[in-house]
Amino acid sequence: MTGGGAGRMTVAAVVTRGAPFALVEAEIPEPGPGEIRVAVKAAGICHTDLAFRDLELGTPLPMVLGHEGAGIVDQVGPGVEGVRPGDRVALSYDSCGLCPVCREGAPQYCEEFGLRNIAGLGPDMAPRLRLAGGGPLFASFFGQSSFAPLAITRPRNTVRIPAGLPFHLAAPLGCGMQTGAGAILNTLGGRPGQSLAVLGAGAVGLAAVMAARVAGMDPIVAVDRVPARLDLARALGATHGFLSGDGLAAELAAIRPGFDAVLDTTGVPALIELGIAALATRGTMLVLGISPPGAQAAFALSGFLGGKRIQGLIEGDADPQAFVPKLAALHLEGRFPHDRLVGTFPFAEINRAAHAMESGETVKPVLLFGD
Repeated sequence: MTGGGAGRMTVAAVVTRGAPFALVEAEIPEPGPGEIRVAVKAAGICHTDLAFRDLELGTPLPMVLGHEGAGIVDQVGPGVEGVRPGDRVALSYDSCGLCPVCREGAPQYCEEFGLRNIAGLGPDMAPRLRLAGGGPLFASFFGQSSFAPLAITRPRNTVRIPAGLPFHLAAPLGCGMQTGAGAILNTLGGRPGQSLAVLGAGAVGLAAVMAARVAGMDPIVAVDRVPARLDLARALGATHGFLSGDGLAAELAAIRPGFDAVLDTTGVPALIELGIAALATRGTMLVLGISPPGAQAAFALSGFLGGKRIQGLIEGDADPQAFVPKLAALHLEGRFPHDRLVGTFPFAEINRAAHAMESGETVKPVLLFGD
């Protein structure tokens, strides 16, 4: 196992808020009742990981992040059904499956979402990992903490994947791809002829562009500050690409006087305000980007008399047990080519991978774990 002596593994932890990830030694965890231990083979880096690394969003420290894992089931605890050792799996967010919201088919809004995905605690309300020296190490981030060679998960967030899907392409399906594609296919219910503008052509935004193409939406406009990402957006299905800037409102208006839907992935208040202003009658503004605490956007209330809506969403309104296999199938059919977004890095180079995403060099960095 990666790391020091027997019973230890090397994990990437946030030790100091805003500082780079630190490689530290942790004790190898054992799965308890209802838990699964997964040997992680690949883990995507998402902007959410960097937001929780840098911002005060409720996570305790030190903590292992990572919520786009993929690998092989290594061991299962008592009472686990549906997966067994040797299964190839992708990992997503966790949910209880028992609360009224989960029972309504919306596990992304589970009443225990914060406890299971953000708090860093195990079922016994204690930190799920321990440092090699014995100190507490918070984990269970999005039910997995996959910036580690071994992750403890549960059946509801552990999804079997086809043999033909490589781990480095399965990993991003658990969050970034699910969020962007789900926003279009689930939340919006995208259909042929609907117009769409996507603000931010990172991994989530480009997943939305690919899903919009699958849904037959037209036109599909991508907006970003990096010209190369606009070129990629066009290759993946966008009909237009615009740089964000002072002339953006006029450029959007020249395409359509109003858009049926605008999706913001940036969390930037000025862009959200621009997107709201660009809506058509009965248009929908979808908001899923993470903004700093206290960030606000202003808009004219009178415009909403025309049936416009602002809708927030989590995880693409997707149940990973159904939606991750759907995205896997679309990819294997050649209709969701998210491999064009992925760049791979050795796990030990996690900080270089994070910088590559922040700089725009790599859209979706994926960490690879050696045997």
